[in-house]
Amino acid sequence: MPRSVAQRAEILGAGLEYRWIGPPPGQAPTIVFLHEGLGCVAMWRDFPDRVASATGCGALVYSRLGYGASDPLREPRRLRFMHDEALVVLPAVIERFHLDDVIIYGHSDGASIAVIYAGAARRPVRALVLEAPHVFIETICIQSIRKIANAYETTPLRERLARYHGVNTESMFRSWTDVWLSSEFPEWNIEEYLPAIASPVFVVQGEDDEYGTVKQVDAVLTQVAGPAESLVLPNCGHSPHSERPAEVLDAATRFIRGSLDA
Repeated sequence: MPRSVAQRAEILGAGLEYRWIGPPPGQAPTIVFLHEGLGCVAMWRDFPDRVASATGCGALVYSRLGYGASDPLREPRRLRFMHDEALVVLPAVIERFHLDDVIIYGHSDGASIAVIYAGAARRPVRALVLEAPHVFIETICIQSIRKIANAYETTPLRERLARYHGVNTESMFRSWTDVWLSSEFPEWNIEEYLPAIASPVFVVQGEDDEYGTVKQVDAVLTQVAGPAESLVLPNCGHSPHSERPAEVLDAATRFIRGSLDA
């Protein structure tokens, strides 16, 4: 499947970069892809295209404000920036694209946003795929963010990120690390949203994830109300869909197809 070209949509008065893949709403369910804390549309590469093709679903991939080719941030991120994305921006995105049958695939921060959105229970979600989610903060996560903040200053990381984020690179990175490394953030916790999630949930985690442990997986599996399963991959870090794409694609496809038959 050839990759679609990124476009822009006005959401809440700001321009957000997006790609639409596959059938439009009304012809098939739509998988909404929510990127990681340093991600964007382009950094997913062709993984959403492959999931859409394998499942027959449409897919919407977008860059949050301040990421990729979306408009720049208007102000520094707040401590509750993932709540803002889940409770304000994502509902507006879903309304803008007239989505009424939604599956959410979230990675890292995107998975946390998916948990908040689904747990708030404002609109039904057919299913959730949560890759490397954070539902509470672990010491390993803060330590790794300190390391990546140092790498931004001392390695070519800044230049690599700039290939994807352009003029947004500096504000994107600084605002994200400033929140995660603030003195208040270790108390951040979204487990309260899990018991309200009745949709099927599939959690994907690398055993060597430098930002979280399988305790995150256990928290999701034991606290959601609906059916839940997981895939924990040995010798895999924080981005299973790029580190182990074939296995993640196969497992996610099976799960999504199962949700379509339910």
